[in-house]
Order: sequence, then structure tokens, then C-alpha cells
Amino acid sequence: MQAFLISLSTVAVAEMGDRTQLLSLMLAARFRRPWPILAGVLCATIANHAIAGLIGQRLGHTLTPRILDAAVAISLIAMALWALKPDTLDETSAGATRSGAFLATLVTFFIAEIGDKTQLATAALAAVYSNLLAVVAGTTTGMLLANAPVVFFGKAFSTRLPLKSIRYLASALFLALGVYFLVHTARG
Repeated sequence: MQAFLISLSTVAVAEMGDRTQLLSLMLAARFRRPWPILAGVLCATIANHAIAGLIGQRLGHTLTPRILDAAVAISLIAMALWALKPDTLDETSAGATRSGAFLATLVTFFIAEIGDKTQLATAALAAVYSNLLAVVAGTTTGMLLANAPVVFFGKAFSTRLPLKSIRYLASALFLALGVYFLVHTARG
């Protein structure tokens, strides 16, 4: 349960103001069909985070616990710094496909999530926690919790969010987790 809850909260906070959340906003404005968009987000996130989780889990099994903790600590501190930078999204990357809201969301969201901080967080969490299903379920749920309001309430909702404060909160969360793993590494 701990792996699920930490994964959920980490990704839900990190996703606020992220480029994939901005992509969800653009797709919602373009297609005005929230359910197919959310279904696309769900499927793309499951696929993307499952791959990231498998890679993270593989690294978790091949590295010594001390090296793994140090690598996770460094990556979380790097994500803390990354979270402070506001994301932008070029409108041309939103996918000008005529194949519908679901397919457009599935493809563009999967691609936009590659190398994103939530994908890297998923890999790091999967390296630490042995329950891959709990990590992927948590990160996917966190992604949906962060994107559903944007998809349903669109621009009116997003303009009211204190994105700067949320970025600072996400950064603080990543930093706290990074320091935790650094302390854990130092204790051996």
C-alpha cells in the first residue's frame, strides 16, 4: 500500500503544470470530448509507466542497494530542480489527426510522456519498491487525478490553479524524497 500511495502522491503533485497536463488542456479544448481523452490518457500512461517501471525494476535488481539509493536520491533531487521550471507545449505537438480524441490523446500523450519527470519518477519508484503493479497503479492514478479536472473543466479551471505554488510543492516533495534516500545511503 505504501508503494501505491507514495507513487500516487508523487506523480499527482509533479504533474501539476507539466507539459502532459498542458497537452490534456489542449486536447480538451480541441475535441471537447472528455471521456475519450481520459481513456487515451489512461491507456498511454499505463503503457508508458509500465515500460518505465520495468526498466526501473530491472535497474533495482542489478544495482546494489547503496548504489540504487544514491542513484534514486540524485534523480529525485534533479527532478526537484526540474519541477521549478515551468513547462510549455508547442501547439503543433498536440496532434492534428482526424482519427478522433482517443487516438490523438493516446499517441500524443504517450510520446509527450517519454522522458518526462513523471516517467522518470515511475522508474525511480519501481527501482525502490518491489511491487511493480502498485507503483504503476499509483503513478497512473496520480496522472489521472491531475489530468481529469483539466480535461473536464478546461481552461476556466486551469487559470485558477496557483501553478507556481504547485511547482514549488512538487519540488519540495522531490527534494524531501531525495534527501531521505541520501540519508538512507549515508547510513549504509
